[in-house]
Amino acid sequence: MPVRGRLGLFVAGSASAAVLVAGCSGGGGSGELASNETGSVTITPGNGGASVKPDSPIEVKASNATLENVTVQGEGATITGKLSADRKTWRSGRTLTPGASYTVTVQSRHDGKINTATSTFSTLKPAKTLSVIDVTPNLKGEEVGVGMPIMVRFNRPVTDKAAVERVLQVTPEKPVEGAWRWITPDQVIYRTRTYWAPHQKVRFTAQLAGVPAGKDVYGAKDVEQTISIGAAQITTGNISKHRMTVTRDGKKLRTIPFSAGNGQTREYTTTSGVHLLMEKASPVTMVSPGRKEGDPGYYKTVVQHAVRFSNSGEYTHSAPWSVGSQGSANVSHGCLNLSPSNAKWYYDIMQRGDVLKLTGSDREVEWNNGWSFWQESFDDWKQGSALA
Repeated sequence: MPVRGRLGLFVAGSASAAVLVAGCSGGGGSGELASNETGSVTITPGNGGASVKPDSPIEVKASNATLENVTVQGEGATITGKLSADRKTWRSGRTLTPGASYTVTVQSRHDGKINTATSTFSTLKPAKTLSVIDVTPNLKGEEVGVGMPIMVRFNRPVTDKAAVERVLQVTPEKPVEGAWRWITPDQVIYRTRTYWAPHQKVRFTAQLAGVPAGKDVYGAKDVEQTISIGAAQITTGNISKHRMTVTRDGKKLRTIPFSAGNGQTREYTTTSGVHLLMEKASPVTMVSPGRKEGDPGYYKTVVQHAVRFSNSGEYTHSAPWSVGSQGSANVSHGCLNLSPSNAKWYYDIMQRGDVLKLTGSDREVEWNNGWSFWQESFDDWKQGSALA
């Protein structure tokens, strides 16, 4: 039976039990069980190892014996591994949690007898770790639209982006191709080639614990999140024709007249292109960009039932003052002005990540304006991956 603090061997049914001591290594060296009468097992890192690098593998090798079972117990990430076809070697399948203690228990067979060996070691506690501080979408109970990206932000810039990206996994119930793109050194975004299939769960996992993210920086812990994709709500509108049609799962719900930007300046021109609905609020105070009170063109207006679709101040919102122009003329400062009843209806049904596709203006929305990532072709999008 194993002896705590050492690698022990107990030979069941023999006249005597032999307890064999393994060498210890602060750098995580190997410990070995050896005997003339039994097979030997070597475990790396060895028993008593300290400050083992989190990206070091756990390896088990058997000589003149076969491995029956290898388990790893610890305070951090769950560690599993792969046994070779000849049952002579075993190797862990992932990195280890920094600053954690692990115990490896090995059962091997020799001459029909089962022997047990253990190794307990601790991993390095680095001065700097990498953590996920936000995964969007993240609202409790939220269902999102079929265009929704997955946006991951870290607590510090990532130097080894490829190593981190390799452990980011997205698993939808209904498979679709997708790719990550690094927007900034501390943010990476996942987008699919085509829209998500509606009404499904998507699982995001980041097996980040122990991953080398840069010089002397290791991932702190794993993260996982389940995302619910709701109905396929897609709005298509023509700015020059002043109307948009809303569908849900391919069925028309409503056609809504609107008044878009008057086009007198670039900022007063509603953007064409594929947008995503980003957030909603009621009320919202609209203030003219780059102008202060008293300047020509200054305005400050409180609106109700506002749904944002870009970072350049574009919303759908209630505009009772322009109902007479809705459906016939563009008179706004760039937003889509709706009647109070239509604005509330759209506000009530919206999901973050719903698609709003607009045509009919000479200003195209930039791919990085808000969540307008669908403006990029998927082939161009993939070039932003560290694994491209």
